[in-house]
Amino acid sequence: MGGQIPSVRRRQQKEELREIAREVRAVYDELAHRPVTRACELRTECCHFKLTGRTPFLTKGEALVAARALKATGRKALPDRADGACPLLAEETGRCLIYNDRPFGCRTHFCKAAGGPYHRSEVADLIHTLEKIGAEWKEARPLAAAVELALEEIS
Repeated sequence: MGGQIPSVRRRQQKEELREIAREVRAVYDELAHRPVTRACELRTECCHFKLTGRTPFLTKGEALVAARALKATGRKALPDRADGACPLLAEETGRCLIYNDRPFGCRTHFCKAAGGPYHRSEVADLIHTLEKIGAEWKEARPLAAAVELALEEIS
């Protein structure tokens, strides 16, 4: 009977993670339906953090979604990128490993070729919603650190 308690906790944790993922994806869906024209397909300029000097910061909910998407690719850890590019940008293909589950910052980035940045006023409500999802983190964290922490949590 003692073995049931950890399995019950594990099932509860998995359900909580699924709920967080649903809530984060709902924010991403809401963003996709906003009337701002974007043309981001296969543009990776913003993925080269060392060159741009900009790194997306993720909330816990976003990090959990990204970590689950990374695990779905068969990976258990973030790939190393010595060139300073996003670790989620596959060197061999030049594509995002988790494009459909990419973080909010990647969806609203600054790239002029993709349509320029969203104005904060256009997405502030969505940012606040993301901050409330999985609110155990007091602040967002840089992409790699956030995803690594989330990978530990879901392992």
